[in-house]
Amino acid sequence: MKRHLTVAIATGLTVALGVSGCGKGSSSDDGGSDGKTIKFVAAIYDSNAEPYWKALIKDFEAKNSGYKVSLEMVDWTQMDAKVKTYIQTKQAPDLLNYNSFSDFARDGLIYKASEVTSPTTLSDFTPTFVEQSKYNGEQYALPFISSARLLFYNKDLLAKAKIAGPPKTWDEVKSDAEKIQKTGVTGYGLPLGPEESQAEFYSWAMNNGGGWVDASGKWAINQPANVETLNFLKGLRDAKVTQPNPETTDRKTVFNQFAQGKIGMAIGGPFTKAGFIDKINPKLNFGVTSLPSKSGNEHNTLGVMDVLAAFKKNDGKNKEALKKFIDFLYQKENTSAFLKKEGFLPVTKSAGDALSADPYMKQFVDALPSSKFAPTSNPAWSAVAGAVKQDLGSSVAGKDPKKVLDDIQKTAEKSG
Repeated sequence: MKRHLTVAIATGLTVALGVSGCGKGSSSDDGGSDGKTIKFVAAIYDSNAEPYWKALIKDFEAKNSGYKVSLEMVDWTQMDAKVKTYIQTKQAPDLLNYNSFSDFARDGLIYKASEVTSPTTLSDFTPTFVEQSKYNGEQYALPFISSARLLFYNKDLLAKAKIAGPPKTWDEVKSDAEKIQKTGVTGYGLPLGPEESQAEFYSWAMNNGGGWVDASGKWAINQPANVETLNFLKGLRDAKVTQPNPETTDRKTVFNQFAQGKIGMAIGGPFTKAGFIDKINPKLNFGVTSLPSKSGNEHNTLGVMDVLAAFKKNDGKNKEALKKFIDFLYQKENTSAFLKKEGFLPVTKSAGDALSADPYMKQFVDALPSSKFAPTSNPAWSAVAGAVKQDLGSSVAGKDPKKVLDDIQKTAEKSG
């Protein structure tokens, strides 16, 4: 979600994922495996992720004699490039924790959800996320974690800058950031680097009447509202109320600095508290509020969902092992443990109950049903997201925002 966690290369810029040219209907050769050992590539959300997966896999193997799970952990800043390599070399894992899937479904590389998941597990997914997991009306992806994005602000820094409350309009964001900047810290943390710039941009664009597609579903990346949004973000950098070099800054850097009290405002998710604030400064006096809009009259929320995609191998020999592991993972206690450790929102009904009692989490849970999501069911989204991560930041570093969006629009149209 990321997240949907951002939930987006290695030490550089991400690349578009395009998988055309891959053999359809086969993601890899399993090298003669007996089908009882599967490879699982999981994303690194923070330092809690790997210990969680290792413990879960150990438990799974103890309770399912003869079945093995080989784990590979990949940082989100490297994930897009890794996935591209897996697909192009036909070395896809059996199971992938990722933030898109429809291009894999289009090319016949992954199973339908019903082929590798029990009816009990499938029926537990919240309908909102099931719809986000479909390609051509059929569910392929398995919703894994979700997130909603809201504005975090440092109450002490706002008070020091003599600001009565968090901003509701874009004008207030800029004015408040200027006041905070004068106290000696960064006014607004703007992560437009290659990790998750698409989420930061969309959080602003959706609150200016913009977005990725128009009402008919046609790509509209270079629409006037988006150009205006990008010019606004560029204006924040030009006014020197952001951290230096937002075009190369990833969200984890912004969250770390926010937790340290070095940034006044930033857009974050439910994971920001558990993954950063609690670890760095649990006594931080912060608040969470709706995303600001240009007009101040609407406050849309960005929804993010990360998924699991199960890849076809050797005429389905890996199906049984996948089903066993997936059903084990989605047992209530196992899913809930991950959500609590990482600070994400549930995608299943059974895991949602425990989180709703937490006042901090409740504000994100309440925002999720009306959240807006990226068009992940469109197979071109992977290429579009890759282009955004690679190029969008250049718009605040000297390149004309309209030209940047025009180029991403061309990528979208070329990719379908």
